[in-house]
Amino acid sequence: MIKILIADDQELIRQSLQIMLSSVSNFSVTDTVSNGLEVLESVRREKPDVILMDIRMPEMDGVVCIQKVKEYSPDIKVIILTTFDDDEYIFNAIKFGASGYLLKGTSLKNLTSAIEKVYNGRSIMNEEITDKVFRMFSHMAQTNQTIRVGEQLSGKLKESEWEIIDCVGRGMSNKEIAARLHLSEGTIRNSLSVILSKLGLKNRTQLGIWAVQTDTAARRYGSEDQ
Repeated sequence: MIKILIADDQELIRQSLQIMLSSVSNFSVTDTVSNGLEVLESVRREKPDVILMDIRMPEMDGVVCIQKVKEYSPDIKVIILTTFDDDEYIFNAIKFGASGYLLKGTSLKNLTSAIEKVYNGRSIMNEEITDKVFRMFSHMAQTNQTIRVGEQLSGKLKESEWEIIDCVGRGMSNKEIAARLHLSEGTIRNSLSVILSKLGLKNRTQLGIWAVQTDTAARRYGSEDQ
């Protein structure tokens, strides 16, 4: 059962999401709240697996709230569900640990799929958000706006972990990585958790950005598919 917290300052949105998601057999909506401070209170009380959160909320906005949630419990997954697709919102949400960024209006099928994917360690975005992210990262690659990992941290990685990073940088899913490396998906998920901890990164998206921006994995393993 996936425990879900819904955070949005519009009551109609909260109620609609609660009704829709409660109809999914393996979902349990543990709470609905209207602002960032209530998110933190509910997280401590209900310990959700996934938070659906608007990026703009009273009392404490979504970006700050993500930081606080991740400080309290790094394992909680956060999906931003919003009407705002500004570059700054997207970048900061990913930077501080969001596993997904969806625009309101997405279908129930896409939303339930997104929740299941982030719960299992993947990152998700709307197609239009993905396009913006690629453009944004292309620009960032030409500036100093990078996700930085110190050499003392990356130096702790094993060769097998570098190979997984290489796959993440290529955009491969856990299933694809497992097939390529002849390992189970569970082993890949556990390895990714260890890698993120070693590098001080918050999620798979940050890891993929770091791998692409620094070209670290490609330098070790080459850019040709095996």
